[in-house]
Amino acid sequence: MKILFKAIGFIFALLFFVAAGLQFNDPDSLIWIIIWALAGMLALGFAVDKVPSALLWITGVVALGGFLYCYPEQFEGFEIGEGNIKNVEEGREAFGLLIIALILLLFAARKQFSKS
Repeated sequence: MKILFKAIGFIFALLFFVAAGLQFNDPDSLIWIIIWALAGMLALGFAVDKVPSALLWITGVVALGGFLYCYPEQFEGFEIGEGNIKNVEEGREAFGLLIIALILLLFAARKQFSKS
């Protein structure tokens, strides 16, 4: 089971770094590059067992708070043309943060409860 979670850590690190690289065309790209890159570094840290569970818990909860903060007033999907572009973009950003939150909280729980 340890190897499975290590592999998941490396996979999500790669996915988060790719997501950071895809943010260059976004109007507020710098903040999202930092968010995705930080998530990538934490996932990589989890994979190599170099990040404390407290940091994963804190960043996971912050990302969950970011999801709630960024969630649009009216969710209109993820594709351009489905609704108001502002709502679509906010929905994409919010659910990106939800993915980060769920993964980091999973890693935090795994790290904390595998030691007890």
